Amino acid sequence: MKIQDFVKTLNCRFFCGVPDSQLKSLCDYLMNEYGIDPKHHIIAANEGNCTAIAAGYNLATGEVPAVYMQNSGQGNIINPVASLMNGKVYAIPCIFIVGWRGEPGVHDEPQHIYQGEVTLKLLEDMEIEYFVVDKNTEVCDIEKKMSEWQSLLACGKQVAFVIKKGALQYDEKVVYSNSYTTVREEIIKHIVAVSKDDPIVSTTGKASRELFEIREANGQGHERDFLTVGSMGHSSSIALGVALNKPNTKVWCIDGDGAALMHLGAMAVIGANKTKNLIHIVINNGAHETVGGMPTVSQALKLTEIATACGYPYAVKVDSYEELDKELAKAKNSDVLTFIEATCSIGSRADLGRPTTTALDNKNSFVEFLKGI
Repeated sequence: MKIQDFVKTLNCRFFCGVPDSQLKSLCDYLMNEYGIDPKHHIIAANEGNCTAIAAGYNLATGEVPAVYMQNSGQGNIINPVASLMNGKVYAIPCIFIVGWRGEPGVHDEPQHIYQGEVTLKLLEDMEIEYFVVDKNTEVCDIEKKMSEWQSLLACGKQVAFVIKKGALQYDEKVVYSNSYTTVREEIIKHIVAVSKDDPIVSTTGKASRELFEIREANGQGHERDFLTVGSMGHSSSIALGVALNKPNTKVWCIDGDGAALMHLGAMAVIGANKTKNLIHIVINNGAHETVGGMPTVSQALKLTEIATACGYPYAVKVDSYEELDKELAKAKNSDVLTFIEATCSIGSRADLGRPTTTALDNKNSFVEFLKGI
C-alpha cells in the first residue's frame, strides 16, 4: 500500500512520533510533506513524550492525533495511556501506528525478539484495539477499520495499526545530512585507542555495531564492551551503575544524541552522583540515523551546557579529531566526571555488520571481565 493512501485514510492532521526503520516510508513522507511543523508533525524525544503531546493536541483542537513508533517504544507509552488517556481518567482518543519489529516467525535482532512476541498482548492489556497491516492489506481494509473505529475514538478510546515489514511503500527518497566532517566510526576508533583496557558501555544502534567491528579489526576480544543493543536511552545509566561499583576503574559510555535525549533525566542523576571515574561521550550527528536519519532536536540544544547544569564538573564540545584526541587524553588522566560532545556527519559504511556473538554471551564475558578489575 502506498503511504499516501494510508495517511489520507487516517484523516489526521497532526502526527507525532519517534522514527522507526519499519516505518521509514511514513517518516520520509511526513518529512517531505511537512518537515518539522508544530501544527502537523513533531519528532519527540521518546514515545511517552509523543503520547502526551498528542493528548495536548486533542485537548486544544478536539481532533484525533496520530502517534508513530517502533514497538520497542510501547513500554514508554504505558504510563500516559493508562493514567492519562484511558477512559477511566481523561478519555483522550489517539491513533497509534506501531512498527512491528521482532514479529514471530520473522528473523530479527535479539533485542526485538521478546518485544515482538508481546506487541499485540501489550495493546490488548492497554485495551487498545488494533489492526495488523501487511503487504496484502488494501486501502479499502483501512477505510473499513477506520469506519468501525469512529465510535471508539468518539468515546475517547485509542486504536492502533500494527505495521509489518514492507507493508507500506513510498517511492520518493529523502537524504539526511549535516555539515560536520568527522565520522562516527572513526571517533569510536579514537575512543578505543585511548580507553585501552577500560570497560566501555555503548548505546543502541550503529555505534555498538561499529565498536564490535573495530574490536574485530584490531584482533581484540569483546569482553571490555557492553553493547546496549536495545533499551534505547539507558546506556549512560548502565555505565553509571558500573562506574559506581568499580570506583578504581575508568568507565566509558559511548552515547548518541537521540539516545541521550530520550531519557535526558539520566544526566541529572549522573551529575548529582559526581562519579569521578565515568566518561560520558555523546556522538552528536543530530539524527536518528540507525532508523533512517530523521532529525533529533539536538542541533537546537547546547548539550554541554545541559551537562554542566546537571552537575557534570567538566563538559566540552569537539568538532575535530585533534580536539577529540586532546579531550580523550585529558579524560583518561583526570579524576573528574567528564562529558564530551563529539559532533559528526550522518552516515556509515554500507557493509557495516552486526555482532556475531549473542547478547547473553556479551553480558557473560563483560561480567567476567569486570570481576577481574
